[in-house]
Amino acid sequence: MTEHIIELLAGVAVLGGACQWLAWQMRLPAILFLLLAGIFVGPVAGWLDPDALLGDLLFPFVSLAVSVILFEGSLTLKFAEIRGLEKVVRRFVTTGMLTTWFITTLATRWLADFSWGMSMLFGAMMVVTGPTVIVPMLRTVRPTAKVASILRWEGIIIDPIGALLAVLVYEFLISSGQGAAWVDTLQTFLKLILSGALVGIAIGYLLGEALRRDWLPHYLFNVATMAAVMGAFALSNALAMESGLLAVTVMGIYLANRKGVPVDEILAFKESLSLLLITALFILLAARLDLGLLRELGWVSVQIFLVLQFVARPLKVLLTTRGSSLTWRERALLGWIAPRGIVAAAVMALFSLQLTQKGFADAEMLVPLTFVIIIGTVVLQSLTAGPLARLLKVAEPGSGGFLIVGANPLARAIAKALVQQDVSVRLTDTLWDNVSRARMAGLKTYYGNPLSEHAEVYLDTAGLGRVLALTADEHLNELACTRFKAYFGPKRAFALRVSPLEKGRKTVSSGRGQWAFGDTANFVDLSRRVARGAEIRQTNISEAFTFEQFVDKYGERATPLFAVDQKSRVEVFTTDNTFVPKAGWVVLALVDPEREDARRAPAKAVSR
Repeated sequence: MTEHIIELLAGVAVLGGACQWLAWQMRLPAILFLLLAGIFVGPVAGWLDPDALLGDLLFPFVSLAVSVILFEGSLTLKFAEIRGLEKVVRRFVTTGMLTTWFITTLATRWLADFSWGMSMLFGAMMVVTGPTVIVPMLRTVRPTAKVASILRWEGIIIDPIGALLAVLVYEFLISSGQGAAWVDTLQTFLKLILSGALVGIAIGYLLGEALRRDWLPHYLFNVATMAAVMGAFALSNALAMESGLLAVTVMGIYLANRKGVPVDEILAFKESLSLLLITALFILLAARLDLGLLRELGWVSVQIFLVLQFVARPLKVLLTTRGSSLTWRERALLGWIAPRGIVAAAVMALFSLQLTQKGFADAEMLVPLTFVIIIGTVVLQSLTAGPLARLLKVAEPGSGGFLIVGANPLARAIAKALVQQDVSVRLTDTLWDNVSRARMAGLKTYYGNPLSEHAEVYLDTAGLGRVLALTADEHLNELACTRFKAYFGPKRAFALRVSPLEKGRKTVSSGRGQWAFGDTANFVDLSRRVARGAEIRQTNISEAFTFEQFVDKYGERATPLFAVDQKSRVEVFTTDNTFVPKAGWVVLALVDPEREDARRAPAKAVSR
């Protein structure tokens, strides 16, 4: 028996890893493949029964996993990102949420012929969108900063709000048979809000103080944060049922906007954990799906999906964005993107089970209907949001900027030179010292591994269209180029050779991309030259001073790096690049300081 359980748990992990890899290859949200895999191994093949596998631990595990995912998402919500759009975001999660709830409730009642109670509960859960689906989709669609910020804030904030709304409906349904339903519901609402907000702020404050004042050694940051998240979730739920999601969300937002808290270091600890939790949750929940109930719903579920996609969402955006600075094109894209995610599946599965046990009709139909909405919104919007954004001309231009892997002194010098030419740049590094120095220099950064799942979600590539790997780790350079050429294209990945090319060894581009800065350039040599005082200088190429004359003047003292035209279009000097800058271009080259003996030579000649 024990061996069988181990085999099933290992199988879920292996299957989830394969789904994540396939999603990366096809550039689609992983939730789609995870759901299909879960349905196959569960109701189709009958290999996995989550209720038999985990028993009473299934839904506590689901709840804790969702709390960790929401906390991580809320840590990225900084108020500065939505400056000027606060009203829109506030409307999205208040009046907009109520609009979606009302329309979905009516559609479910009239089309599926559910009871008003079940229709209200389903409508409450369909107001959520979900950061686990929204953020990867934004990475592929790459809309304007306004649209991306609104969708990300909505996706993270509305999840706990939707869960709280579902709790209120659930309490109303349970209390309606005992009388005084409205009074009980109001009391429940006040307890939820007070418990979630107070616990989230209190534990967030204590954790923030511990991190800011060095009450904890650095190696315990991850453990302490994880313990605080689970403690806040459990304490808040003990005070008021299902208020834990609100508590961890408030806690994350509080920490993200408090000065002096090393949020970036906190975020790093949950990269692999969050990936594993999301993977397991979707497979386990999909494996519980009853295909018989899904067939019983039939085309009604598709009709409800169409109402959500083409009526509820556009009307919500129309009402909430009036009077804002958003253009009609940005509003149109906002009105199209609203995929449902893990919170909708998890909370609906929990309430459906409890209501079915209490004898409520139609409660068992809520889960298959929820999965239809999740799969429908993810599939349709993943395939169409990118082309729609480009058609509406609200997609960020991605051809000009550089994602630089590495924030070492050489990478920072190159980034500064590019920024001075109005070229977008973002540096990424796993060493905090490098990242902090880059930030002090005014450069945009990402702290973490660019190959991680966390980077897949939170690494902002808006305005970037090329990757330049500049680290001393040749393996990392190759993996980074392999990873990002899937997004930017095979001719837009560049890597600097780590060490000099051995004599007699043939230069090859390999699968990593193009060798940056020519045959003789390498990371060791360029870094040493920067340490000895070499600078990246810009030289204007003209009819009077050609690129050939530039090469003759500086010789081996200069290594050409980039050529930039008047429109900030950049060409990278590479091993295979035969490009020659013409008049009007600017050449960026690493130039060694003139040697002392060379400067003294004319003086000696005069004295003689």
